Amino acid sequence: MRFIEFSHTRRVLCSIALVALPLLCAIRPARAQTTLAATPPMGWNSWNHFAGKVNDADVRAAADALVSSGLRDAGYIYINIDDTWEGKRNAQGEIQTNEKFPDMKALSDYVHSKGLKLGIYSGPGPTTCARYIGSYEHEAQDAKTYASWGIDYLKYDLCGYREIMMQKAGGDHNPQANAMMKAAYEKMHQALLATGRPIVYSLCQYGWDDVWTWGPEVGGNLWRTTGDIDDSYQRMAEIGFSQAGLSKYASPGHWNDPDMLEVGNGGMDGDEYRTHMSLWAILAAPLLAGNDLSKMSTDTLAILKNKDVVAIDQDPLGKQGDRVSATGPYEVWTRTLARGKAIALFNRSETAASVALPFEAAGVAPGTKARDVWHDREVTLGNGYRAEVPRHGVVLLLVQ
Repeated sequence: MRFIEFSHTRRVLCSIALVALPLLCAIRPARAQTTLAATPPMGWNSWNHFAGKVNDADVRAAADALVSSGLRDAGYIYINIDDTWEGKRNAQGEIQTNEKFPDMKALSDYVHSKGLKLGIYSGPGPTTCARYIGSYEHEAQDAKTYASWGIDYLKYDLCGYREIMMQKAGGDHNPQANAMMKAAYEKMHQALLATGRPIVYSLCQYGWDDVWTWGPEVGGNLWRTTGDIDDSYQRMAEIGFSQAGLSKYASPGHWNDPDMLEVGNGGMDGDEYRTHMSLWAILAAPLLAGNDLSKMSTDTLAILKNKDVVAIDQDPLGKQGDRVSATGPYEVWTRTLARGKAIALFNRSETAASVALPFEAAGVAPGTKARDVWHDREVTLGNGYRAEVPRHGVVLLLVQ
C-alpha cells in the first residue's frame, strides 16, 4: 500500500471509529528528516564593517541589498546581527533590545519577508565581548525569546564566560575550565532544542580545546577554529592556511569556521580577496560576508557571487578540502566534490610566480579538462602544467 493510500485510509477509519481503532489513529506519517546547516551557512554578519555601530536601519539595508544584488538567490540567506543589540532585562528577567533595535520581532518579520533568515548574538557569560548583557543563568529564557522573535541562527561567544572560568577553575585553559566551557555550550544547545524552532548554532570560542573534536556533541552546527580575522592578507592567510589537517572533522550539519569574510572592506586587493574566497570555498567554510552590502563595488560583488566558487563551497557531498602540497610559499589544496574536484594553486610570496600542479598529489591525470574559475576559461592540464599566479593570488581549477 502506498503512503498516500495508507494516510487516506487512516483518516477515514479514524473519523468512523476513533475509539475502536486507537492504535491506528495514533500513527503519524513519517516526515522527511532534514539536516540543519546541511551545507555551510551563507549570508552576512554585521561585525566586520559596522561593529558596535550597527542598528535596525543597517540590518534592513543589508537585507535589501542581498536581494537587489542577487546574493540572496546565489545562496546568501542569513542576516546576522552581532554584538551590541542587547538592552536590559525586564522585571521577569527577559532580555530586551536597546534603542538601536526598537522592535526585534518587526525586524525579523521584515527580514523574513525578503526570503531571508535572521541571526543574533549572545554568549554564556554575564556579559558579552562588548560588555552587553549575556545569557548567563538565563539560557532557557533567552532561547525562548529568540524563538518568539523568529530567530534562525545564534552565534554564541565564549568571551564573557572566561571570567567565570578564571574564578571557578583557576584559569581558562585547564581540564576543569574546558569541562565548564563544554557544559555552557551544551546548556544553550538544550535550551534551543526546547524551543522547537530550528536555530543554527554557531560556537564562537576561538578553537580552544580542539573544539572540532567535540563541537557536534554540544549541538554545534559550526565552530570557530581560530581567533578573529581582520581585513589584512597576513591575518587572513594565517587563519586560512592554518586549517590544514582539519578536514576530517567537517560534515553536513557540522562545519569548521575560520571566521567571517572580509571581501570588500578595502584592506586587501582583488587577488588577495580572490585567495580569501577560494580558500574558504575549499575549506567548506561558512560564507558570511562582512562588508557594507549597500555600497559594494562591481568587483566585490563578482567575487562574492561567483557561481563556481559558491558551488564549490556548497557542494552537497560536504567533504572539506585540504592541503596536498607545499613548496616554500607555493601551496596546492584540493577538495573532492560530488561531481569532480576543486584544485587551488596558491602563491603566498611577494612576487608573481609560476606554480606547478603536482598531478599525483592532486589526484588528477595529465590531459584532464578543467575550468579556470576566476579567468572564466577552459584549460587542459597537460604534462608539466604550471599556472602563472599573482602575488598573494590563486588559480582555482574546477574538474568535473
